[in-house]
This record gives sequence, C-alpha cells and structure tokens, in this order.
Amino acid sequence: MDDETAVCEMVGKVLTSAGIEALTLTKSTDAPGLFNEGKFDVVFLDLHMAAPDGIELARQVRVSRWNRATPIVLISDDQRPSAMSVGFEAGASFFLYKPIDKDRLLKLIRATQGPAEQERRRTRRIAIQSKVRLRYRADELEGETVDVSLSGVLVKAHRTFPIGAPVNVAMQLSPRARPIVGVGSIARVLGGNQMGIRLDQLSAGESERLQEFLLPLIPSE
Repeated sequence: MDDETAVCEMVGKVLTSAGIEALTLTKSTDAPGLFNEGKFDVVFLDLHMAAPDGIELARQVRVSRWNRATPIVLISDDQRPSAMSVGFEAGASFFLYKPIDKDRLLKLIRATQGPAEQERRRTRRIAIQSKVRLRYRADELEGETVDVSLSGVLVKAHRTFPIGAPVNVAMQLSPRARPIVGVGSIARVLGGNQMGIRLDQLSAGESERLQEFLLPLIPSE
C-alpha cells in the first residue's frame, strides 16, 4: 500500500511476476478492515502516507486476527536510524527505501517467502474428526473437531459458547496418545453448532506435540 499510484503499480507487477496475487491500495483508510478479513503472505506499507500512516497500520496488522505474524515491509524515503527504530518497534519486518529498485524488491519478496510459507503452514486447516472437550467456567461441552490447524480448531457440537469466551480445550487427536490440552478463545460461531476456536495458550510441550501430529499432514507449497 502506497499513496503513490506508480509505486503501487510497480510493487504489484513484481509481486505478480513472483507468483503472488497482489491487492494494491492508495488510500490508507481502506486498509484496516482488510487485515481482519483475510490472510496475506506479505504486507507493503508506505511509512509516510496520509493518516493512518505506515507505522499505525503496522501496529494494526500486528493485532489483527489473521496477520499477526505476516511479514511487513515498510517503504520509506526516510533513512534516519530513528525512523527505522520506530518502524521495527511497530512490527515491521523489513525496510525498502525509495527510489525502489526492482531487483532489490524481488530479492526482498523472496526473503519474505520463507516466513510466509511457515505462516501458511501454521494456519493451514487439516480436516480431522476427533473428540474434543471444552470447558467455559463451570460449563463443559463435548464435541468433534471439523478441522485443526497449528493456531486453531473448528469444533462441531450440539450447542455453542459465546464469541470471545475463554475455553479450556482437550483434543483427543490420536487414540493412542493423551489429549492435547490448552486454553483458547471462541473467535466465531457458525450455524449455531460450530465454533472456531483460536488456540491462544499452548505450553511449549503441547505446541510441539500438535506440530508433530499436524506437520506431516500439511503439504508444502
């Protein structure tokens, strides 16, 4: 995103040449809603665009629903160390300085594809039907997983908990292993009998167990 149309067009063309579908915007006010509506492989932001500027938008990306770990590239003509420091504190992953060199831009895109691929694998949903137990306060509920990712799970049950509710989760992904347990929150409710649960708190050990189970099932792209 850049308020200069020429910059947006060039970045879009280079992204397309690298096999990445590009969505370009020149009005920063159109951006915030997009960060919570879909997952992006990489986000380009102009540091000094009209409000909200690149710093504020980077902060919004880092607290958004789907793009908290998405690589952020700040485009800037300000090479002061203080500007770079503020950018990194806001969540920027890389800086790209104007005037933009196409070869340098392409190298940067390739550098972001490793983190982007890791994030795609982290959020990839795998269809798995297994028992899951949920507890919200004193209320317990048994259901079945519809799909599972490294960051969340979709559960089908005869009733649902409210959106935002913190829940204790115990997933019996393998009959030969103890359940994977952790704490999540209800991110969405579908059709009155399905809940999307974001896994907010898994211990290091439980996270490793979930990765060991899921990663062999996730194809590399």
